[in-house]
Order: sequence, then C-alpha cells, then structure tokens
Amino acid sequence: MWFIEEVGELAQALRSGNPNELAEEFADVLAWLATSASIAGVDLDEAAQKYANGCPKCGQTPCQCPEPAGCNPQQWQP
Repeated sequence: MWFIEEVGELAQALRSGNPNELAEEFADVLAWLATSASIAGVDLDEAAQKYANGCPKCGQTPCQCPEPAGCNPQQWQP
C-alpha cells in the first residue's frame, strides 16, 4: 500500500531533519491518507473531530501526556 511506503519516507525525513524534505513527505502522507479514507468511505473532517479539542487523553494541543512513548510527539524518540 502506497500510504505505508510514504509513512516510511516521512520517518526517514524526520530523522534527517531537512525542512524541504519534511514538507514534501508530510504532503505525500496527507494525500495518500485522504485518498485511502475516500476509498474506504470515511469522511476525514468528521473523523478529525476526535481531536478538535486537542489530545483526547489530556485535552492539550500539543499533547502533554506524560507517557514517554504515548501520544506526545515531543517525547517520541527518533
């Protein structure tokens, strides 16, 4: 599935830290996510409402959950 390949490329770009590469890979992941949702009949606007008020666990944006590998992207290890 193309989406998974693009997520892998995004992971590599996150490790490299190149801003241009990051923007390109985020765009690719977003495009394939939207395409996959459309094919599956999922309304992404509706699905995104889960996060309309921030993290569903702590309610903060960005997430401030204390779990080291939880939902806080700032705590994710490369």
